[in-house]
Amino acid sequence: MLTAQFAIVTVLLLPYLSVVARQSREYYSAECSPSYSSSSSKRGCGPGVPGIPGTPGVPGTPGVNGLQGPAGTKGETGSTGPQGPPGPLSGSWKQCVFKSINNGQDNGQVAQCVFNKESDDTGLRVFWNGDFRIYNCDLCCKRWYFTFNGAECTTPGTIEGLLYLWKGKDEENIHRIRHIEGVCMNVAKGQVTVGFSVGNCQGYGDADAFTGWNSLARIYVEEVPPPQA
Repeated sequence: MLTAQFAIVTVLLLPYLSVVARQSREYYSAECSPSYSSSSSKRGCGPGVPGIPGTPGVPGTPGVNGLQGPAGTKGETGSTGPQGPPGPLSGSWKQCVFKSINNGQDNGQVAQCVFNKESDDTGLRVFWNGDFRIYNCDLCCKRWYFTFNGAECTTPGTIEGLLYLWKGKDEENIHRIRHIEGVCMNVAKGQVTVGFSVGNCQGYGDADAFTGWNSLARIYVEEVPPPQA
């Protein structure tokens, strides 16, 4: 008897429970939708518990290189920068060797060496290494000197050497190897004839000179950078 009554009540309540469930779902959906007004009374519809992160995906294959773009327009030429210090010379030097010149003249050029100078700004270092002497005189003097294209050096000065005898009359004829060296500036670039000559000393007369007896002599010429300021 009780079971039959419970069944009757359940049948009568089913339509009502169905309506309540449907309205509850619609209300929950409206409350949690983006259009839900903040002024409405809210029910609990917050975010759920974060899920477990998924496994990282496999990296994709690299893409192919794109086509090269067109060349840009050429820029304007920049202003000229300051001039740098002079670079090293290319080892420009020369030596002229003379075997047994045996030149007995008392005045004039006794040997020469032709050199090609590369720059107007450089100097020429020169030296003579060889024999010369004076003979059979007292209080006498002779001078040996360099010339550049026929003229003596003026910057910074002449390149010269001399030999003086206080007592030499009727004395032995003594020959010795001697060395004269210096640097001359302001020599123009191009072919330069470097001469080695003999002459009189200032304030003295002539005397018997001899250059390059029975030995090897040399003129050395080297292009060198200008001196530092």
